[in-house]
Amino acid sequence: MKKLIMLTLGVILTFNVFADADKGQTYYLKYMRPYLEVNGQEFASSHLKVEWKRMFKSDAKRFIKTYSKKYPEAALYLNSEDFQKIAPHIGDFAMKYAADSGELATCN
Repeated sequence: MKKLIMLTLGVILTFNVFADADKGQTYYLKYMRPYLEVNGQEFASSHLKVEWKRMFKSDAKRFIKTYSKKYPEAALYLNSEDFQKIAPHIGDFAMKYAADSGELATCN
C-alpha cells in the first residue's frame, strides 16, 4: 500500500513539472507578441513540430539565437531569466499549434 501511494505521488509530481500549452499561449500573448508583432497562430504555425522541439531544446538556445536575429528588439527579453521561466510553456504552445499539428490556435 505504501509503495502504491508513493508511486501515485511521484506520478502527480512528475506531471506538474511538464510545460503547459495553454499557459504558453497566454505568455506568448502577454510577453512576446509585443516584440514579435504576429498573432499566436502565425507564430506557432511558422515551423513544424520537430523544428520547434529542436529550437526549445537545451534552454531554448536555438530559439533565442534565431528570434534575436529576426527581431533585434526582442533580444534583451529573450536572453533574460524571465524568458527562461516561460520558455518551456512557449515551446509547448508552439508545438501544439505547429504547422503540421492540424490544430489552430484561437489567439490574436
